[in-house]
Amino acid sequence: MKTFLISTAAIAILATSVSAAGTPGAGFLDSWDGDANGAVTLAEIAEKRENIFFTFDENGDGSLTAEEYVAFDEARAADQASEGHGNKGGGHGQGAVGMTLEFNDVDGSGDVSMAEFIGQSEAWFAMMDRNGDGEVTSADFGRQ
Repeated sequence: MKTFLISTAAIAILATSVSAAGTPGAGFLDSWDGDANGAVTLAEIAEKRENIFFTFDENGDGSLTAEEYVAFDEARAADQASEGHGNKGGGHGQGAVGMTLEFNDVDGSGDVSMAEFIGQSEAWFAMMDRNGDGEVTSADFGRQ
C-alpha cells in the first residue's frame, strides 16, 4: 500500500509535461488543480504539498529525514523516467526545484519539517506562476 501511495504521489509531484492534446502543463494541472477549473491556486499547492509530505514521512515524526528525502527523490526520478516528465515538451524546472531538499530545508538542518515544506508553498507557487497573475495555468508553461 505504501508503494502505491508513493507511486501515486510521485506522479502528482512533477506532472508538468505536455499532454497528448498538446496543452502545456496539462499533467501538472490534472494533478494539482483540486477543483478542476484550469487554474492552480496557492491554497491548492499548499494542500497537495501537505498530502505529499505525509506520504513520504514514513515514520510519522513530522519531519522528512535525509533517508526519507532519498525515497522522495527516487520516486520523483522514477516518475520522470517512466512518464517522460520534466522540462521536455513545455514543462519548466521550477517544479523540480520546489521539491528538492535544498529548497525546502529552510533552516539547513538536513531534515525538512512539515512547517518548512508547507511554508515553502508560497515561494514555490511564485516560481510556478511565471506570468504573475496569481494562479498557475497552462499559460505558465512552455516557452516564455
